[in-house]
Amino acid sequence: MVLALVGVVLVLAWSVTVLVRRDRRRSSSSPEARRIEAAATRGLRDARRQAHVFHHFNDINGVSALRDRD
Repeated sequence: MVLALVGVVLVLAWSVTVLVRRDRRRSSSSPEARRIEAAATRGLRDARRQAHVFHHFNDINGVSALRDRD
């Protein structure tokens, strides 16, 4: 039991170490790169929100069935 617990702790510690090293290796990005990344994140969030809205309104009271008949 103790050996299994030690094994789990070692695996977690190793994983955290790898992630911290990767984060430190990342070079600081330019202001332009940060702006592009922020715009892309906003775009993904808006697209996900819009898809949810379309799905929600297409399922209410058979609206999609009415639209398909036209």
